[in-house]
Amino acid sequence: MTAREPRSPAVEARDLTKTYPRGVKALDGLTFEVAEGETFGLLGPNGAGKSTTIKILTTLAKADSGVARVVGQDVTRDPQEVRRRIGVCSPGFRAEPVGRGVGKLVAAGRLRRLDVVELRRRVSELLDRFGLADAASRKVRTYSGGMQRRLDIAMALVHRPRVLFLDEPTTGLDPEARTAMWQEIARLSRDVGMTVLLTTHYLEEADRLADRIAIVDRGRIVAEGTADQLKTELEGDGIDIELADATQAELARGVVASLPGIREVAVEQRRVTARAQDGAGAVPAALAALERAGIGVAAVSVTRPSLDDVYLRHTGRRFAEAALAASGGDA
Repeated sequence: MTAREPRSPAVEARDLTKTYPRGVKALDGLTFEVAEGETFGLLGPNGAGKSTTIKILTTLAKADSGVARVVGQDVTRDPQEVRRRIGVCSPGFRAEPVGRGVGKLVAAGRLRRLDVVELRRRVSELLDRFGLADAASRKVRTYSGGMQRRLDIAMALVHRPRVLFLDEPTTGLDPEARTAMWQEIARLSRDVGMTVLLTTHYLEEADRLADRIAIVDRGRIVAEGTADQLKTELEGDGIDIELADATQAELARGVVASLPGIREVAVEQRRVTARAQDGAGAVPAALAALERAGIGVAAVSVTRPSLDDVYLRHTGRRFAEAALAASGGDA
């Protein structure tokens, strides 16, 4: 009996580079792989290069250099074959708020050249799966944001694609609708075994949905692994100190950084964060040092490692700080 040949990755990006006019570098040697049946998350703030990556992988843009393959097909040499095998839900693919829900699904199936019998069966199946059967004949403009987003994903799935690309699928949704969408996405992977590539700037979304996560910063992958693996790399505890006066933040940073056993000190507005092997033991010394320096503390807490801490470790800044600094939208 011969050993089974290893399967090719469902999605492969190798050394992708992309520079836009005026020297804006969106991708700078970005590399990752997604296994078949895996939900893979690209996590990063706007401007990190996530949407450019999706555009290249879905044949909507060309990389300056590098290789991109989807289900074994080169996106540059075989774009038609790639499009046949993928589904895409992104801001550029969302349903226009005209027409009725069932009509949108039928049109998507006809575009994919499904035969009449299969299309009728598939539309009915998707309306039921995404909880849209009762609203099928309603005009899309009457749908809630969550319903519209579910319809978008249903349209992307109508032809049973091998790989589903979800570009910021829950942006703009209220917390309740976002949670419902997370449940739908998790079910796709669990029940259907579909390969899903998800981009997001929500830390919790990546943590909950992705089997593996790649953190994207300035067009490069700076960390990759499961959420637990990434967080386990950070030894010890996090210390979060909220100052009474934000103008004392830099002074507080210096005070905390000078203490033995304290590392990775960062400042964000009136917050000073750091890591220590024993957070609970380090807090009294930190508070005493701040008091001696005349720095008021409003609150302090000890936390276990989070994806935000992982981001800080690999980029040198907090996720919220990077998101605030980003301008001009996602590259």
